[in-house]
Amino acid sequence: MPQTLADIKDMLAARALAPRHALGQNFLIDHNLIRKLIDAAAPAPADLILEVGPGTGTLTETLLERGCTVIACELDRGLAALLRDRFAPRIADQSLTLIEGDCLERKSAISPAILDAIADRPFRLIANLPYGAASPLMARLAEWRSACLGQFVTIQREVAQRLRAQPNTRDYSELSVIVQAMCDIRRIATLAPECFWPRPKVTSEMVAITPREQPLTDNPAQLASLCHTLFTQRRKQIGGILGRDFPFPPDIAPTARPESLTIEQLVVLSRLRKD
Repeated sequence: MPQTLADIKDMLAARALAPRHALGQNFLIDHNLIRKLIDAAAPAPADLILEVGPGTGTLTETLLERGCTVIACELDRGLAALLRDRFAPRIADQSLTLIEGDCLERKSAISPAILDAIADRPFRLIANLPYGAASPLMARLAEWRSACLGQFVTIQREVAQRLRAQPNTRDYSELSVIVQAMCDIRRIATLAPECFWPRPKVTSEMVAITPREQPLTDNPAQLASLCHTLFTQRRKQIGGILGRDFPFPPDIAPTARPESLTIEQLVVLSRLRKD
């Protein structure tokens, strides 16, 4: 039976736990939306699913009921202990692998524990992502085309806007470029604060991020390195950032600023750059 808000509050109270704002803990309590997210991903029984930020296990439970094999990564020690007890039989039969710790290493790379658990098997990310981890995790998974079959996530609407942003807009960023170069992006639903407990101060979105049939680059790490260099100085001219000796092609002016460049132009620059 799906967890109710009362169930979540009781489980936390029994362990003297409370949602931690610093970790972006806002529990999704609308089960119709949880099902909508999973339906968008359309996992088959035995498919491998990565879930980051499982909280009290509402989404985890639904994924397991559908026959998925789940790798769940939870940073909060108290919630990890709750999940370990609640899903002990699932952990024992190996349908659930629980990782206690950060999903990211040095805030920018996928953690070795997750990489070891996935072991190069094809998987999907289905998660109500903690706000602090969302952007770097989505970018790294977009680059991991060989294994990641798609990302189906709940994120802040402002992050979703950065995913879809176009050149010459405020939201256009390294995240926009990397994800759009490798993936297609589709809105699944818009979520009001009332869909969560505690209620956040912002609106959220569910989005589907699926690999492009033909990515715009065959070296996303190279593109990401260039974008990190450029977008940390987004208001400067690219000639000043990359240097006077950089071999700019005729259609890309050294006086241009990073935020004005198309993804295709950034791909060209990434191929010309020598790190």
